[in-house]
Amino acid sequence: MTNLASVFSMLAQAAPAADEPNPVVPPGDGFWQPVAASNFAEQIDWLYHLILWVTSLTVVGVVVAMTFFAIRYRVTSRKDTGAAVSQIDHNTPLEITWSVLPLAFFIPIFVWGFQGFADMHTPPKDVLEIKATARQWSWEFTYPGGSSDSKLHVPVGRDVRIVIEATDVLHSLSIPAFRVKQDAVPGRYTDLWFRATKQGTFPVFCTEYCGTKHSDMLSEATVETADEFQEYLNKLGFDPNVAPEKRGEKLYVQKGCTTCHSLDGSPKVGPTWKGLFGSTRTFADGTSATADENYLRQSILEPNAQVVQGFAPAMPTFQGSLKDQQLSDLIAYIKSVK
Repeated sequence: MTNLASVFSMLAQAAPAADEPNPVVPPGDGFWQPVAASNFAEQIDWLYHLILWVTSLTVVGVVVAMTFFAIRYRVTSRKDTGAAVSQIDHNTPLEITWSVLPLAFFIPIFVWGFQGFADMHTPPKDVLEIKATARQWSWEFTYPGGSSDSKLHVPVGRDVRIVIEATDVLHSLSIPAFRVKQDAVPGRYTDLWFRATKQGTFPVFCTEYCGTKHSDMLSEATVETADEFQEYLNKLGFDPNVAPEKRGEKLYVQKGCTTCHSLDGSPKVGPTWKGLFGSTRTFADGTSATADENYLRQSILEPNAQVVQGFAPAMPTFQGSLKDQQLSDLIAYIKSVK
């Protein structure tokens, strides 16, 4: 039987070998819930199941009563009932009962739900703050110190606050295993917080339709030990011993360029990078230019200045999100893609 657990199983990456430190965590053991991996999961799941069972039992009770009365008091002919007469029946105690009785469920559910809502919107003071930038169609997570990546890494057992922004249209950051979700709104900051309780790698989604590649706006949240997290941050730092094109290749993944630009010659949302450098580019206005270093720089920082013919002006600007060295490294990598 198809259920949400199987959906998450298909969306999550395949689990690597058992000796890897942070394997992709499979869906939860529940019938339709993903694995519970944050401080909010237990409270949210408990309330969810309470509402589910209360409403399910109510539906069953109503259907059983309707079936019983329909059979018990069924009419086989008009002769058995006599002539139809107009009448209005009113029972004040009965109406009060079916209006007040549900409050015994609604009020506790509201109180518990509001307490959970307040907790989820009140982060502790001592939190690790990470910035999440949403753009069509990728995520960028910026860590203390300025390093960034297209994937989210957090230490297990540490309170983490994600400050979210969007550079173009509405997006929404969702981590089902943590039971957290928050819209990314252009022109303002939103935020969410959580404390991861299980190590592993969990899927991250955009849950606000944001354009043609919305379904490809995927990422991962890796929960690891404090030492592993620090080692990860160290690896994000600039290494002068690494060739510029190698650093650029890493940026190609980190900045989400993989979503729109292929390396094998196939067109995506944007032109392929294969053989791009040195080629002649024809633009939507009929003009053309050679793809040299200056063209590549302008295309990254001012993507809508010269839109290639046959492609929509969908690329967001990376002005302010790339340092000069990173920009040079990315251009070096584009030049190396033959």
